[in-house]
Amino acid sequence: MNLYIINHSFAYELENLTRAFFPNEKIKVIKEISPLEAPFVYTEVSDKTLIVKVSADGKNEALSRDFSESDDKELFLATLMYKCLSKICNRTLPWGLLTGVRPIKLFRRLSDTEGRESAEKYFKDTLLVSDSKLSLAKTTEANERKILELSQKDSFSLYISIPFCPTRCNYCSFVSQSVEKAKHLIKPYVDILLEEIKETAEIANALKLRLETVYIGGGTPTTLSAEDLSRVINTVNSNFDMSYLREFTIEAGRPDTITEEKLRAILSSGCDRLSINPQTLNDKVLEAIGRKHTAEEFYSAFNLAKKLGFKHINTDLIAGLDGDTTESFKNTVDGIITLNPESVTIHTLSMKRSSFITAENKLITEQGNSSVSDMLNFGYSRLSESGFRPYYLYRQSKMLGNLENTGWAKEGFDGLYNVYIMDETHTILACGAGAVTKLKTFGSEHLERIFNFKYPYEYIDRYSELSQRKQAICEFYKTYF
Repeated sequence: MNLYIINHSFAYELENLTRAFFPNEKIKVIKEISPLEAPFVYTEVSDKTLIVKVSADGKNEALSRDFSESDDKELFLATLMYKCLSKICNRTLPWGLLTGVRPIKLFRRLSDTEGRESAEKYFKDTLLVSDSKLSLAKTTEANERKILELSQKDSFSLYISIPFCPTRCNYCSFVSQSVEKAKHLIKPYVDILLEEIKETAEIANALKLRLETVYIGGGTPTTLSAEDLSRVINTVNSNFDMSYLREFTIEAGRPDTITEEKLRAILSSGCDRLSINPQTLNDKVLEAIGRKHTAEEFYSAFNLAKKLGFKHINTDLIAGLDGDTTESFKNTVDGIITLNPESVTIHTLSMKRSSFITAENKLITEQGNSSVSDMLNFGYSRLSESGFRPYYLYRQSKMLGNLENTGWAKEGFDGLYNVYIMDETHTILACGAGAVTKLKTFGSEHLERIFNFKYPYEYIDRYSELSQRKQAICEFYKTYF
């Protein structure tokens, strides 16, 4: 697909919108006037006229409109383009013109500046968001707001990365190492990680920051031994000021890595929120996506965690997995609800660039889009009637059906870290390979990032460089308070 960008600088947003309609196409951006080669999307700002032409699938559409200097040319071009693409493809997008990761953040900002009624009207009439997604956005934003109000100027969260997994799932693009290939790296990795946690705590304590939430993710943190899990968690407990802590999460993730010894080590160290993620309860789908566990093993791990006394267990599901059907996804949702977890996140499959399924040239189809929409609708309905309500939401590129990921929780069991990281509410200090520290100026959109080395071997070999790099945290806060 050729995307022509003539006399304007709106390539990023228009490319994302084009990809939403043609997710399987490689998009080539052309910024010079040249003969049009179909399939194409042509956009131009000419004198006082906006022009859009689309040619694809043997169909042609064109729209134009005049504009004044005060008009939002990017928005008007996107609207013309959306209308042309909708006719060509014979469909609309549930989130309309919105292609960004954080639609709830936008809705909140509009509500705060223009009023809630005006925000709703803008989403519906200008951004062309569907009624169902507008309703979801309104409800999620109201629940999120209560969480955001807990954060203060000196608040921060801590993220710890454990970038190892038993195997790599076919939909995953995270930088994680399979244990078979990287087992020799685990001990030196944990040793260095403990040093980074201690150094990060020294910085946070010197700045008198308030630690609100801790999240240990990955990868699969429970690929570590019970001893190493205890070392990591206890290093956090003994070095940070934990007196303001509201939530401590560990993403146990894969049921095949969970043992009673590890769960006892986690629980005894004070971690109060556990995520056990089956993704599906269909054994054939689990095998197809590269998971080395069964639905029965998930049930066993979940029930063991409940028996041992975990008060908050979250489960993650993915709609649209290869081989899953609407009916089997419904069975998964019903199975999860029967277990009575405190929170559930329903993700929509995203065809990530570096995942195995993308490398295998799997295509996003209209039938698949329709099925995944049905899956989400069923999941949302069942969760709602079972006492859950949406508390955070985000989107990713190349999601099936151009849909979303939504976290649902019972009252009092929201995942606070999830909201803080997606809203970019306050500073996130991050430790471990692939982790990104995000320094946030409270009450503004200003954000600075410090990137850790991606791969465990880099992280281990070049830690001294990273240690120096993180001194920028102090520099940031010198002008902050």
